[in-house]
Amino acid sequence: MGIINLWEGVKSKIQISSQNIPKHVAIIVDGCEEFAEKNKKPLKETYQTEFLNIKNAIKVGVKLHIPIMTFFSRSKKPSDEEIDQLIEFFNLLLKWELIHENQIKISVLGKWYNLPDRLIEPIKKIISDTKEYDKHFINFCIQYDGQEEIVNACKLIAHQLKLDKITPEGINAALIKENIYASYFMPPNLMIVSGKKKTTGGLLLWDAPNTKIYFSDVLWPDFGKEDFLKGIVFYQSN
Repeated sequence: MGIINLWEGVKSKIQISSQNIPKHVAIIVDGCEEFAEKNKKPLKETYQTEFLNIKNAIKVGVKLHIPIMTFFSRSKKPSDEEIDQLIEFFNLLLKWELIHENQIKISVLGKWYNLPDRLIEPIKKIISDTKEYDKHFINFCIQYDGQEEIVNACKLIAHQLKLDKITPEGINAALIKENIYASYFMPPNLMIVSGKKKTTGGLLLWDAPNTKIYFSDVLWPDFGKEDFLKGIVFYQSN
């Protein structure tokens, strides 16, 4: 069994088996507002740290050869300040060499098309420019709700029924999977929850019944490589 010894920037020695790396890691990004209040930091600066830590997590995922990663913020609707930071983030991702060198396809799950045009355009751009990549897959859940995802799938199936494309007997779990936002991704093996809340917020609700969940208890702006790796250790130990 191969052992991966990690890591630059990690205080304690962490050993990870190279034979049992999760194929899909979902991460809940939480605690930014709490961090800003606790440390008397401007929200803009905190959001910048939030997105920097997402980039750092992507680097770790690529290093560990994790093919799929999904990021989810609990906020159902981004504030104007968050929207501005998302615009800057997607523009930076598009210029980031790591995305292109590692053939990372970017997808956005949720009702992001209802967002202001100034954010829709960079989202469309990065989706379009990475659509042919197929080595790694990064998903961002924006204006995403797990229950709503399933409801929308049911509506699509009802429409197919109405058009006589399927019969009621043809409705099964596989058909629902085909109609959710994450239809073309395998379910997450591991979900890492940052922040103090001990819930998953409905992330990938249909796909997550067998997902291992690691509650890190660390606010996302404080979340570093070591915290990510502890999640992998948890996965390999349970």
